[in-house]
Amino acid sequence: MDSSQAKELDKVVIVTYISMNGIGHLKEIQRPFIYAGKRTEVIVIDSVDGNKAINNTRQILGRIPGLNIVESETGGFVSNGIGIRGLNPAQSLEMNVRQNGYNIAADIYGYNETYYLPSMEAVERIELIKGASSLQFGAQMGGMVNYVLKEGKNDKQFDYGTMQTVGSNGLFNTYHSFGGTIKNVNYFGFLNYRNLDGWRPNSLQKQLTGFGKISYRATEKLKLSLEYSLLRNKIKMPGGLTDEQFEQDSRASFRSRNWVKSPWNVVAASADYHFNENIFFQIKSTLLSGERSLVWFAKIPPEIDAIDPVTGGYGNREVDREIMKSSATELRFMHQRNEGKIKHTIAAGLRFNIANFQRKEEALGTNKADFDLTPQSEFEEKFNFSTVNFAPFFEDCIHLNDKFSITPGVRFEMLGSEVESEYEVGGVEIETEEEKGRQFLLFGLGLQYKIAGSSNIYANTSQAYRPIDYAQLVPLASASVVDPAIRDPKGFNTDIGIRGTVKSFLNYDIGLFYLAYNDRVGLLLKTDESGVPYTFRTNIAKSIHKGIESYIEVNITRGLKINKLLGDISVYNSFAYTDAHYTKGEFKGNKVEYAPEVINRIGLSYSKKWLSASIQLSNQSSAFADAANTIRSSNPIVGKIPGYTVVDLSSTFTWRKLKLKAGVNNIADKRYFTQRTDEYPGPGIISSIGRSFYTGIGLNLN
Repeated sequence: MDSSQAKELDKVVIVTYISMNGIGHLKEIQRPFIYAGKRTEVIVIDSVDGNKAINNTRQILGRIPGLNIVESETGGFVSNGIGIRGLNPAQSLEMNVRQNGYNIAADIYGYNETYYLPSMEAVERIELIKGASSLQFGAQMGGMVNYVLKEGKNDKQFDYGTMQTVGSNGLFNTYHSFGGTIKNVNYFGFLNYRNLDGWRPNSLQKQLTGFGKISYRATEKLKLSLEYSLLRNKIKMPGGLTDEQFEQDSRASFRSRNWVKSPWNVVAASADYHFNENIFFQIKSTLLSGERSLVWFAKIPPEIDAIDPVTGGYGNREVDREIMKSSATELRFMHQRNEGKIKHTIAAGLRFNIANFQRKEEALGTNKADFDLTPQSEFEEKFNFSTVNFAPFFEDCIHLNDKFSITPGVRFEMLGSEVESEYEVGGVEIETEEEKGRQFLLFGLGLQYKIAGSSNIYANTSQAYRPIDYAQLVPLASASVVDPAIRDPKGFNTDIGIRGTVKSFLNYDIGLFYLAYNDRVGLLLKTDESGVPYTFRTNIAKSIHKGIESYIEVNITRGLKINKLLGDISVYNSFAYTDAHYTKGEFKGNKVEYAPEVINRIGLSYSKKWLSASIQLSNQSSAFADAANTIRSSNPIVGKIPGYTVVDLSSTFTWRKLKLKAGVNNIADKRYFTQRTDEYPGPGIISSIGRSFYTGIGLNLN
């Protein structure tokens, strides 16, 4: 679709220049946000063939260049993590993850792990801003990803849809959605239940996800919205493997008593007000209440959770409990005005966030095998963390003429952290209380120049930071000392690229990036005055990440003007090369962990009226799991992560109100892994899934 065909709707819209495959970039201005000069990508979910029943991130988001995916969702974690540009992908730690514009992680300033994600069958589109999101959205070096959910149809009072999917490894997924518009009220909701026995023994996933939203158009200028998201689950985890165990049988499991649950609740309320065609105001408030409860055998492989021949029973497991509560309010204001021939679009606002996190660790659990969180002793470690954040920002997109714009911006961060801790060392109870406050200023500048038609050159440089998380503030043993002058890691992202379309058959976005990551936090080994060694947690390293990100798609039949006869046939290549090395500190010259040099995905798609199908080859080079670049160790937490190549095939058949889906993931049954971890769902190597099949049938009644 050419950009000249885009229409303004009541809700935020995007321009997708190749509508068949649903990938494009965000418009320069989308109230109340400025995206001019930034590297952005958009995936329209309904136009992507993929296994949405298990949120197969490799298929759904695979077209985004350089996206590194930790495939742990079906191995015991509740969502796959993502990262870009050589940043840590585990649990999307270095991304600012949002749904409908608000954060869904527990606390982006202290515990930025993503537990809840919406069902992909309910998502309309996924928006990603790489690097340059820090001024408008706050913390994290990687950027911002936003899952935008569907809304009720404006021309229907009631619309119902369902999709039932079954597949390998005991997959049963049932999805139901409803929505519509009655007078001035628009509503949408969904329920999604999934049961998955798992690819490995000792696996089980039972999960319920739900969402409801109601919007009221009070006047032509004012819209009010209220929404609620929930997650309920119970997951049995097969545990991690050593290198030898993985090589002998990647499907093996030596943990039969590991369980986790992570109930999640998010309530969001918002108000949008159009003062006039040039002034827009939005306020959005959220309340989040979540939990992670874990009972497991936590020792590192190759130690096996086995029956003791002396007692005739299992040993006691470990119980860990975490409770997260947070609230955030974001106010945003946009004003468009002209000064002669120069057009200004000002986006300004502020964020206020309060978060509390309670952690109780290392209590004795039962010696049973079921999901029993009853502690058999006191928790050895108790922590109560809290953070407060206040951050105003300002950006001005200055259109000097119809082709060229410049966007300077600034954000001021005030951040406070506090921790109260109780733990035992050598039989002595220790209670501590620490506070840390800091303020800093972030600057950014974006440029965009329209070449012709829908093509433009963009450039951006923006400062960013990653807040010190809770674990980095607390010494967990007497041999661990925290530097009182420890600083939040900071750096900057720089992008320059060219993107656009050629006569609706060629879609491209090719760019270079440079990421400087200063003051990375880690451990140094030191000795005290008595010669006793201890670990010292401080800022130890700087890393530089640079490379190329490229997306090129050619619609062959549109180019030959035979698409009306044969349908749309397109081929695409999503490619990224990343050179990420430590440049200072103890690991100078080493590669950054979880930073594969090459991520390359090639796909072929076909679409004609009632049928669509796609096949995708995903290739990723090797990486390391630690900064020391360990190749192999008796400790499976560190070592090399080998490269891999997998192929996925998906298809959709549509007839009237009926929809049939079928596909094969990992056609060649490649045995590989994407993660080594020192915590759950490990410790150790977490195997990715081999060959699996799925099929589904859906119905829309309206």
